[in-house]
Amino acid sequence: MIRIIVLVLILGGLYTNIADAHGFGGSGFLHPLTGVDHLVAMLAVGVWSAQIGGKAIYIVPSCFVLMMLLGGVVGLEGWLWSHLEVYIACSVCLLGLAIVWNRQQSVWIASCGVALFGFAHGYAHGLEIPLLLSPAVYITGFLITTIGLHVIGAVGGLLILEEPKGAIRLRVIGIVILIVGLKLIFF
Repeated sequence: MIRIIVLVLILGGLYTNIADAHGFGGSGFLHPLTGVDHLVAMLAVGVWSAQIGGKAIYIVPSCFVLMMLLGGVVGLEGWLWSHLEVYIACSVCLLGLAIVWNRQQSVWIASCGVALFGFAHGYAHGLEIPLLLSPAVYITGFLITTIGLHVIGAVGGLLILEEPKGAIRLRVIGIVILIVGLKLIFF
């Protein structure tokens, strides 16, 4: 399982041209899967919530999704947010660092952090809603996919934590996530 997750993160990180990350705009369901920045961040939120444990497993991803909804609605208005993609790439880096840090974080702090990230990701999705598609359908699609990615990340994180050296393996995944984020920023 760990090999598959690391392989997906590494292969996904090989192509990190932000300009092409959102080329397919036809479906809200597919949008989070077509950008490495969104895909990795959403999986990382699930992994981090599993690492924190307890109520964080559902509270932290829920905060991300709720603020992503708000960000998507605000993004529909088309207001400009300079350096949005850099902020999103930084969110990937910070989520990777949080996983590497591996400290028992308060649910409140983790929720506030991912809420900011969720707003930015939602805002980016909202800006990119195709004109021919219903905003409600598109937003519903990217929210459902986001929830699915959070669940995959959380379940994967929990399964890895059950392994003998699971905590170390999660930290390695955090390093890979950090590297992907750095590639998004600098390359």
